[in-house]
Amino acid sequence: MRFLLKFIGFLLVIFVSTLLIGCIFYYQKDIPIEEIRNKYANADSKFLDLMGMPVHYKDEGDPNDSVPLVLIHGTSSSLFTWDSSVTILKTRHRIIRFDLPAFALTGPSPERDYSFAYYTRFIDSILTRLQVKQCYMAGNSLGGGISWHYAVLHPEKIKKLILVDASGYSDKMKPSGSLAFALARVPVINNVLKWITPKALVKKSVQDVYGDKTKVTARLIDLYYDMALRTGNRKALIDRMQTGFQMNSELIKQIKIPTLIIWGEKDPLISVESASLFNKDISNSEVAIFKGVGHVPMEEEPTLFAERVLLFLK
Repeated sequence: MRFLLKFIGFLLVIFVSTLLIGCIFYYQKDIPIEEIRNKYANADSKFLDLMGMPVHYKDEGDPNDSVPLVLIHGTSSSLFTWDSSVTILKTRHRIIRFDLPAFALTGPSPERDYSFAYYTRFIDSILTRLQVKQCYMAGNSLGGGISWHYAVLHPEKIKKLILVDASGYSDKMKPSGSLAFALARVPVINNVLKWITPKALVKKSVQDVYGDKTKVTARLIDLYYDMALRTGNRKALIDRMQTGFQMNSELIKQIKIPTLIIWGEKDPLISVESASLFNKDISNSEVAIFKGVGHVPMEEEPTLFAERVLLFLK
């Protein structure tokens, strides 16, 4: 017994020592809100005080378009994930996109609630404030799950739905497909990530979700890294991951809205099998599989993505 206690004590010393060394060499402080705003907000950026948060959003394209296209990003992402696609989409439609609570410039929710019910309430609140009575809605990953939950509760407000590598079927999700996602779900280790977030970890996580890793640029890594370090976002990510991704997929069968399902063939986070399941459960739906593409088609193949969306909306 004495030997066992000594061994456990030895392991504890090693763990604490490693943690201290990591803190000394890899500690990254939060980036203040004003600093990150100055770096990334531009002339199209707007901020809306909503539900206790300074919600960052952009409203572009034809202001007279009464049925805009609303774009909702995924976990650890931002409205910037749509940048290249919006360049094309806004020539034909009014485009509204925003940073979700817990992420990017919007930052953490004061309620620390990151459930689908909370996000559905958030979406309804921002659309109400922007006086959007009906829209097209597209969501990627977590944003896709939020989109179809919103469509179930408010079908009258969604004219057409676009699900992009969307969450929906829990058994098809593979959080271990991204190193950062996997670590954020591990007790103790996830709390360390609040102070130690190596840029190499962010780089690996971004590369993990791309089919063609050569398309991951230094500028893209900087964007994801800076957004992760925005004050409060690391803690918010841990809260979000601890909330989990459990969903009642039976609700998907209630959707009767015309739906386009876009999927990256090489998605490592949510199996491409989910595309077939969505197609089966949504009676009025069609599928587009992008060959060689990963979890974020709008980033990896923005032109192909935009053209397919425009065809569907037409």
